[in-house]
Amino acid sequence: MKDFGTSSDPAVQAQLDRLAALSVPQGRLGLETIRALLARLGDPHLALPPVFHVAGTNGKGSTCAFLRAMLEAQGHRVHAATSPHLVRYNERIRVAGELIPDARLAELLAKVLDTGSDLAPSFFEVTIAATFLEFTRVPADACVVEVGLGGRFDATNVIPEPVACGIAALGIDHERFLLAPDDDVPAEPLARIAFEKAGIAKPGVPLVTFDYPPQAATAVERVANRVGAPTFALGADGGWSANVAEDHIAYADAQGTLSLPLPTLPGRHQAFNAVLAVALLRHQQALSVSSEAMAAGIRTARWPARLQRLAPGPLTGEREAWLDGGHNPSAGASLAEHFAGQRLHLVIGMIEGKNPMALVAPLAPSIASLTAVPVPDHDHYPPEAFGEIARGAPDVIAALAALPDDDLPVLIAGSLYLAGEVLRLNDEWPD
Repeated sequence: MKDFGTSSDPAVQAQLDRLAALSVPQGRLGLETIRALLARLGDPHLALPPVFHVAGTNGKGSTCAFLRAMLEAQGHRVHAATSPHLVRYNERIRVAGELIPDARLAELLAKVLDTGSDLAPSFFEVTIAATFLEFTRVPADACVVEVGLGGRFDATNVIPEPVACGIAALGIDHERFLLAPDDDVPAEPLARIAFEKAGIAKPGVPLVTFDYPPQAATAVERVANRVGAPTFALGADGGWSANVAEDHIAYADAQGTLSLPLPTLPGRHQAFNAVLAVALLRHQQALSVSSEAMAAGIRTARWPARLQRLAPGPLTGEREAWLDGGHNPSAGASLAEHFAGQRLHLVIGMIEGKNPMALVAPLAPSIASLTAVPVPDHDHYPPEAFGEIARGAPDVIAALAALPDDDLPVLIAGSLYLAGEVLRLNDEWPD
């Protein structure tokens, strides 16, 4: 599957068409291609502003959103690299607080594609090379960089000296890529995931993490020790702690304690993503960020398609509707916690290769009806994959139109690709 998109700008679309033709050669792992491509472009990854590098199965994008909001609340100019995009490819490259404009994007992609045509780079390698090149052209105080897939062999992992690295929540996902047999890494699935994510650790660079089950925690610790990265884990001796109360977050580390507000982003898990961002800022020395700016960032951070309450619009009308792009058991657990004690209509679309019951099973006590829809431009599961109560609809428009006229909310979930289509149809384009 390719994460390519479409654009109303013909010049951008011409380059996106070139990107869509790229693929990863079977069996190719490593950073050699991205390093070669960056070398031809003048090694922009060696001239970036201070970088915060964040990996994880769930929550890494939200953590990056909180980081950016906190840094900007302090007055810093921030570049941000995130993936995938929801509606427009431009969302992947945020330059000093603004999405990259079409004219510059077309020029930038053309330059990178022309420069590396004989290297057979992947879609993501071209994207990251273009992103880093642009980040060195425009002055900024910091970069927030989200890992795309895994960590060890992710194209973002060429950054030699980030100011801090973080690992968000871990779970089983992308098994085809991260759970391949390898004698040099743990065999237990979650430990293998942890090993791959911890591959972003760098010598002398703080590695800030959540607390994980023992096998995963051991895998992270071994990688960090091998490269010489000081590790600061939630709840560990010498690490940091956080308690999410009804009306605030109590945070503590070696520097002292903070009382922080709860995020505007819904879901208890977002409070922990917020404090992971706080811990990352508190364990680095390159940039000063006050507790007031951290609090302001927690309040103002936005991250579309992650338990997002949709506005009244062309798709939703006046109905209460929620959108979430989660597609693994960890996401299912978070959704189930948020909707506990409520009834809802679930509209789900999930690409093949995921666990079709990852959301349905934990949400089962809340599901009043279940409608399966296609994921645009992707192979997806049919209704029967989601259980006996599932029915099908040709698209999300038809699915919503067929729902009973009642007061129950609707949750649209299962894929970020589906989420992007929903945002487009409801005229809620991420900015």
